[in-house]
Order: sequence, then structure tokens, then C-alpha cells
Amino acid sequence: MSSYQALKFMLFSTFAFACMNVTVKYLDGFSAAQIVFLRSVGSLFFTFGFLIKKKISPFGNNQKLLILRGLVGVTSMTFFFMSIKYLPVGTAVSLRYLAPIFAAIFAVILLKERIETLRWLFFILAFAGVIVLKGLDKQVDTYGLLLVLIASVFSGLVYIILGKIGNTEHPVVVVNYFMVTATIVGGILSIGNWTQPIGFEWVLLLSLGVFGYYGQLYMTKAFQSASATQIAPLKYIEVVFTLLLGVALFNEVYTFWSLLGMTMIIVALVLNTKYKSTH
Repeated sequence: MSSYQALKFMLFSTFAFACMNVTVKYLDGFSAAQIVFLRSVGSLFFTFGFLIKKKISPFGNNQKLLILRGLVGVTSMTFFFMSIKYLPVGTAVSLRYLAPIFAAIFAVILLKERIETLRWLFFILAFAGVIVLKGLDKQVDTYGLLLVLIASVFSGLVYIILGKIGNTEHPVVVVNYFMVTATIVGGILSIGNWTQPIGFEWVLLLSLGVFGYYGQLYMTKAFQSASATQIAPLKYIEVVFTLLLGVALFNEVYTFWSLLGMTMIIVALVLNTKYKSTH
């Protein structure tokens, strides 16, 4: 399959994720737990449907790791959705993409892996971007920044767990465990903290699962269509789509310093991805 086809898949994927991000921003009257619950319920319709259609067991081979991936993933998702209430949505997404750096740090600590010096320089550039973003842009809320950094740390831990799972599980089984766990955790945390959706709010809340599922599906298709070296840097287009939608729909304003900080983060992560894939 051609690189052009892979590019189309990745553009569709990143746009779907961007739509999910701005929908969460629009639904700021609902708690993060309730949004997690309804986003996950929406995706379960697709994941269970796929597993049943393909006659794949939903239980998997390593339940402990799958449950752990689900718990860590739902923690990251919840903190990310919370952060969107306090930060411009494009800023939140760019900061969430620090996850690969935290994954590398976890790999050094937990797996005793060695990180090349040049990659550490890329990591320093990314964190310098965070400092520029927060230190020079007074619009960036400290609490929101803390929330999204926690989300990124847990997302980095997800990378490590997925590496442990490897190819022993079907990808949809892994995603299904994540969605089941998120439905249970989000449902429990929503008890006593439920805001009744009205009319079109139901459509928006349930659309989160649709956007999330198709974003994941077409990202997988993209990686299956071309080499990871070509495709991986394209996932950061999500930041651009999200930023543009945030400006168009919410009149969000990004200062020079916030754009510079976000650019430093994304450039550092793209360089890291390129370097890692060739060494």
C-alpha cells in the first residue's frame, strides 16, 4: 500500500482525535469521570462488535497485564480530560505528547535500558519547551499544567506495559480491556457526581467513543500501510488540528511564547522518533 494512502489514514486519525479533544473541551460542564465513562461506553460498541464478528476471545492471554494497562490508561485519560478544562486544548494536547519521554525514563529505571546521549538532548529540548510555555506564557494555568503532566507520566507508563504485552495479544483485545476498565472506573467515579445530559449533549458525549475508536483504527491502518519511520512523526498533526479547532470554536488565543514552546516540544519529539527508528 502506498505512502499516500498511509498519509490519508493518519490525517483522518489525527483529525478524529482532534474532534474528540475539542468535544471534551465543549463539554466542560460534565465531570472528567462522566466523560471517561461515556467515551468508553461509546467505544465498547465497536470493540466488542469487532471481537464477536471475528470470533476472537475478549479475555486475552495475560489478564494481569491487560488489566494493569487498562487502569494506567484510564488514569492518564482522566487527568488529561481534567486538564482540558484549565488549558487551551491545543496546549493540553502538545503537553500530553511528552509521554514518550516519560516512557524512555521509565525504560531506564524499570528495564535498565540505555538511552543515547543525543536522545537526552532531544528530551531536554522538549522540557525546555515546557518551561517556555509555562514560564513565559502567563495564560498557562499551573493546575492544568500539573494535571496534563501527570496524564503524560501515566501515558508513558502505558508505553512500557504495551511493550511487555508485545504481540501476544490482538490489538483490539488490548483496546477492549482498556475501554472495559475505563467504563467501570468512570462509572464508579461518576456515582454522586452525575450531570444529566440534555438533548444534543447525549450525541456529543457518545460521539467521543466514535471519534476515539476511528482515530485508533485509522492510526493502526496507517502504521500497517507504511514504515513507522514515515508515519510516526505524522501523529503530531493532531496538535495542529486541535489548535486550529480550538481557535475556531472557542476563540482560544495562543501567544508567541505558547506557540514557541509547543513547537519546541513537537520538534524534539519528532527528532527523537526519527533518531530512535534509525538506530
